[in-house]
Amino acid sequence: MSTSKIKATVEEMVQPYLDEHGFELVDVEYVKEGSNWFLRVFVDKDGGIDIDDCGLISEHLSQKLDENDPIPTAYFLEVSSPGAERPLKKKEDVAKSVGKNVFVTVYEPINGLKEFEGKLESFENEELLIQTVKKQHVIPYAKVASARLAIIF
Repeated sequence: MSTSKIKATVEEMVQPYLDEHGFELVDVEYVKEGSNWFLRVFVDKDGGIDIDDCGLISEHLSQKLDENDPIPTAYFLEVSSPGAERPLKKKEDVAKSVGKNVFVTVYEPINGLKEFEGKLESFENEELLIQTVKKQHVIPYAKVASARLAIIF
């Protein structure tokens, strides 16, 4: 089974539980590091997530994975918060981040740049308006390769 299929299957398994308990699925990763495979599930909720929340979600998901056995190899399951620099995977994530500091990379240069860090001023009409130290940049959402919250010192 491909990694994208495994990720989709895990999302389907865990989403009903998360919805029922007020959690948000931020991301699922299935990656090989060294000789080990890791299944990482990043979750959040209003007010933040704690270790007890992660434990409950991990317990539930582990039981579902044991029942359905979608992953043929041995792996480590990790459930955690996405952290302070949380990825913005969906349009809804970007919209909720207006007014916050972000770091955005694009597939092809815009105004000669491929990376933008600054305050997300708005997200309207499929465009991000980011105020960097030097100027404002309009970035079409379709050109965004990755986006995450940023801590700027």
